[in-house]
Amino acid sequence: MNDLLVTLRTALSLVAVLALLGGFVWLLKRGSIKLSGFAPKGTIHIESATALGDRRQLAIVTVEGRRVLVGMTPTTISLITELGRKATEDAL
Repeated sequence: MNDLLVTLRTALSLVAVLALLGGFVWLLKRGSIKLSGFAPKGTIHIESATALGDRRQLAIVTVEGRRVLVGMTPTTISLITELGRKATEDAL
């Protein structure tokens, strides 16, 4: 009887851990939880990106304080123009 209780408790603990892990992964995929806040801040940050179709996109990228507009294809990244500061940064 004691072995049955230990086995049952172990199985229930395993099910509970797997359920918690599954819920965490589901929340990550849904976007409810973001782990990017724990990542170290780099010198390159993508502010926004817009798909143009056929695996092409435009992106506004901040690199060491400079904002640039780049065009990206599967094989190339091209600088289009350098942009000014954000309106919220100008006010500060």
